[in-house]
Amino acid sequence: MTKTGTPGITRRSVLGAFAATMVTAAPTFSNAAGFLRGSGDIRRIRMYSGRTGERIDMIYWIEGKYIKDAVKEVNHFMRDWRTDGVKSMDLRTVDIMAAAHNLMDVNEPYMLLSGYRSPKTNAMLRSRSRGVAKNSLHMKGQAADLRLSSRSVGQMSRAAAACRGGGVGRYSGSNFVHMDCGVVRTWGS
Repeated sequence: MTKTGTPGITRRSVLGAFAATMVTAAPTFSNAAGFLRGSGDIRRIRMYSGRTGERIDMIYWIEGKYIKDAVKEVNHFMRDWRTDGVKSMDLRTVDIMAAAHNLMDVNEPYMLLSGYRSPKTNAMLRSRSRGVAKNSLHMKGQAADLRLSSRSVGQMSRAAAACRGGGVGRYSGSNFVHMDCGVVRTWGS
């Protein structure tokens, strides 16, 4: 008498199938833009400013294209509130901010502490603190200092660093995280 039927399912075949699924389903964090490409057709940024009282909840990218009017609004929102100077923000920074926000799975908007800084504002802040760089990426519209009350500095910095899109600075004493689209690096405690 011969046996008929299917071969038994082995533990090894189940684990192999699971591992293959996990590898293909896992996001790759080669950079923030790459992460966002894998997350859908919409990019959104949510922030508020304690300095100006303004809020923004903006879809700024749909189906592979930045929305010109939305980007203009983001630039205005991230202006130097001290001088009212507006600069076109490097959208790679906004993408990193949006990607990190998505990774943290939070609905709370970022509190924007600093986006664009005029050279005058940067010099004034530098005279008051050793932590302000002489050639800060804020002056190029390539950096933002952000805070979330529902997430720690550690959680925020890990999410931003996972994007591998630029610099991430931890400022635990001041309770904020710096995100920029410069060279990939981390600092702070």
